[in-house]
Amino acid sequence: MNWNKLAKSLLFPHIAVLIVLLPVSAALVVYALGFLKSDSVFAILSYVLAFYTLTVWCFRLPKVINAVRTFRRENKYAKLWREDTRLRVKISLFGSMLWNGAYAVLQLGLGIHHKTFWFCSLAGYYFALAVMRFFLARYTTRNIPGEDLREELKRYRFCGIVLLVMNLALALMIFFMVYWNRTFRHDEITTIAMAAYTFGSFTMAIVNVRKYRKFGSPVYNASRAISLASACVSMLTLESTMLTTFGDGTMDMKTRQIFLCASGIAVSLTIILMAVYMIVQGTKKRKQE
Repeated sequence: MNWNKLAKSLLFPHIAVLIVLLPVSAALVVYALGFLKSDSVFAILSYVLAFYTLTVWCFRLPKVINAVRTFRRENKYAKLWREDTRLRVKISLFGSMLWNGAYAVLQLGLGIHHKTFWFCSLAGYYFALAVMRFFLARYTTRNIPGEDLREELKRYRFCGIVLLVMNLALALMIFFMVYWNRTFRHDEITTIAMAAYTFGSFTMAIVNVRKYRKFGSPVYNASRAISLASACVSMLTLESTMLTTFGDGTMDMKTRQIFLCASGIAVSLTIILMAVYMIVQGTKKRKQE
C-alpha cells in the first residue's frame, strides 16, 4: 500500500468532497449539541468529523484564497462589482430596503394578531429604515452621487430627521424591554448565530463609515449612518436576547433591567447625536451651496 498517496488523499481530498463535508459536518455537530449527550458515540464521531473537515479546509485554504483572488482579478462581473461603488451601494440599499420592509410587515402582522405594541414598535422602526433606504436608492438610480450636492444634502438632512423621529419607536422598544421585561427567547444555537450576524453587520457598518467617506457624497454618508444606526439597535436586541437566553438563574431581574436601560440610553443618545449632526450639517452646507 502506498502510504504517501493515502495520506495525501486524506489530507487533500477532492474539492467536491470538501464541499460536501462542510454542510454535513456542520449539521451533525448542531444535532449532537442540541439533542445528544456529549459522551455518546454518535456525538464523538460528529466532533471527529468536524475536526477533520476543519483540518482539510485549513490545508486547502491557500489554494482557495488564490482561486478567489484570480476570480476577482479576471472575471468581468467581479471587476465591475469591485470597481463600481455606485452599483454596490445601490444593490445594498435596495436589498436592505426589501429586507426591512418585509420584516416591518411581519412585525406589524404579529402586533395586530397578538394585540401588543411591542411588535408594532418594531414594525415602525424597520418601516422607517425601509423608507429612508428607498429614498436614497431611488436617487442613486436616477442620478450620479456627487454631482448635485444641494439635492443630496436635502436628502441627507431628511434622513437625519427620520432618524430623530424613529427614536420614538426605539424608546418604546427600550421601555418594553426594561419595564415589562419583553424580550426574545431563543435556543442557544440560534442565539449564537444571531450574535455572529449582528457582530458581522456592526463590523461592516464601521468599515463602510471609513470606506465611503472619501467619496464626499451626502447620499453615501446617509447610507452609512443608517447602517450604523441599524447595527446599534441590533446590538441592543442581541443583548436583550442573550441576557434572556443565557442569564436564567445567574442574573436577577433588577440587574438585567439596569444593563438594558444603560445600553438602551447609550444607543438612543448615539442615534440622536448622529441625527442632529446630519440635520445641522445638511442645513449648513446646503446654505453654502
